[in-house]
Formats: sequence, C-alpha cells, structure tokens
Amino acid sequence: MKKFPNFSIVQREPALDNALRPKSLSEFIGQEKIKERLALIINAAKKREEAIDHILFVGPPGVGKTTLALIIAEEQNTQIKMISAPSIQKSGDLIALLTGIEEKGVIFIDEIHRLSPSLEEILYSALEDGSISIVAGKGPGGKVLSLKLPPFTLIGATTRPALLSTPLRDRFGFIATLDFYTHEEMVKIIERSQKILGLNLSYESIYEVAKRSRGVPRIANRILKRIKDYVDLRDNKNIDLTETKKVLELIGIDENGLDELDRKILFTLKDKFSGGPVGLKTLAAVLNESPETIESIYEPYLLRIGFIQRTSRGRVITPLGLAHIMRYYHDQ
Repeated sequence: MKKFPNFSIVQREPALDNALRPKSLSEFIGQEKIKERLALIINAAKKREEAIDHILFVGPPGVGKTTLALIIAEEQNTQIKMISAPSIQKSGDLIALLTGIEEKGVIFIDEIHRLSPSLEEILYSALEDGSISIVAGKGPGGKVLSLKLPPFTLIGATTRPALLSTPLRDRFGFIATLDFYTHEEMVKIIERSQKILGLNLSYESIYEVAKRSRGVPRIANRILKRIKDYVDLRDNKNIDLTETKKVLELIGIDENGLDELDRKILFTLKDKFSGGPVGLKTLAAVLNESPETIESIYEPYLLRIGFIQRTSRGRVITPLGLAHIMRYYHDQ
C-alpha cells in the first residue's frame, strides 16, 4: 500500500476487535432504517458500476460509524483508507490521500469536523467535481493545475455535526444519523460477540451487560473482553450473574452503566461546586480532562439518564444524580 507523508493509514487492527466487527449489512444488528438506505445506495452503485455516493455518518462514539464504513468497502470489494482528521495537518497530506486512492475506492475520515477550513476547501471540488487544483511553481511563473481524481467514495464520521461547515455537509449525498441501541438490540449484539469470544454467559449475565452498556456496542464488547480475561484465568467458560457482577464491579462499571469518570463528574459537581452550575471549561480543568472529551463522550449519557442538566450558566447535578452517587458511596 502506498505510504503518504505525515499521517498513518489504518491497515489493520487488533485481531480480537476485528473479529467482533460485523462484516456485512446482514450481520450488522440495529440501525435498521439506515441499513435499508445503505443497501439501496450500494446495490444501485453496483448496478451502474459506479462509486458509491459520498456518505456522512453522525452519531456518538462506539455506535458503528467505522464498522459501517468497513462494510461499505467490503460490499464494493474495494480498497479503504482510514484516517482521523486531526492527523491531516497540511494540504499536501490530503492531496496525497485523494490522488492515491484507487478507482471506486473508499476514504474514511473520522472526526471530519476537525478538518481545518483550508483542507475543507480542497474537499469541496474533490467531492463536487472530482478534481483538485494545485499550484505548481512560485512567483509569477506559478501555474494552477487541475488534477482529475478517479471516482471514489468519501465517508466522513463525526460526533459533533454542529461543528461541520454547511458547504461541506451539503456535498455528502447521504447523511445518516446513528442512534443509541435499544436494550433488545444490545442483547442480540452481546449474544453474537460472546459466541465469537468463546464465552457461555447465562441469559441473566447477558441482560446485565446489556443494561450497563449505555446502548453502545463498543462498551459492551469492552466489557465482554474483560469477562473473557476473567474466565480464561479460571479456565471455565461458563459464568453466572454473580460472577458477571463481580467483573463489572472490578472494572468500575456500576448498575447504571457509569464508570469512574462519570462518577467523578458527579462528585465534582456535588462537592466542589455545591451541585452547580459550573461551566464546561472549569469542570474540565478540575477533572484534568479536555472539554471535548467530557462534552462528546461522558456528558450525553449523563444528560440522557437525567443525572445532570445543562443550563445557561453551566452544568448542574440533578436530584437523580445526587441520589445515585450517595447510594454508590453508601454501598462502597
């Protein structure tokens, strides 16, 4: 595979993580409406022998944006190059990526909202006209050259669509918003993953893992891998509810699916700011975390289950959140 300057192309991932990823739309559980629309787009492109239209996936971390991108490339039987937007620092990096893709190939840019405006400008013509312009030479002798790109598919993924510029968003032919998974869908995902991992969890254990996974397959798979560590040390693949809860307690995930940083956010609001309100940047500074990490990864779930609220003056812990951490403290 061709190497490009100043950024790395994802060529492989840990074997275990790769094994847990669905390889086709039929294996992918949940997001049914999105799957139907993707099947239509993919099959139509195959029939016309064209590249698939450019796609933007919007949704929280861990709900399947990357997996769907890999499935699309697999369905097209084509090359996929994957990169995170912050890794693309210079226009030459992006130009090398665009000109190096094979015909009908797929480029996946994660966190695409973090591209700089100058890089977005390059993508405008690449997506709309299938070409890019570069300046050859310097000074009066410099010339603007237009390079024709092979037909390709750009798949962007973002957790923060509001930060994506309107001109770039409008150039995607299909925008899909992925949501959190239902409890029933999580149970099916966990049943599939545990078989791949060689586990034999009781239904009660599967139900408990699903309950604590926040509706996010990535979290469920992470929990299952820790359960696998536990049972491998015991050399016994069967695990009951009591042992499952023991593993969950060991890795710090409570009955509401909160981990240590979630609880730290709640305790900080309660103890250091008398319940709030407190601004995001101040909260992030106290927790020694980036504001973006708190806002995009931790805060949505705490808001969804009603443990915190956003106000015009900042974040506030709710009576539900306060009751949870007081109960957690008491249980410890």
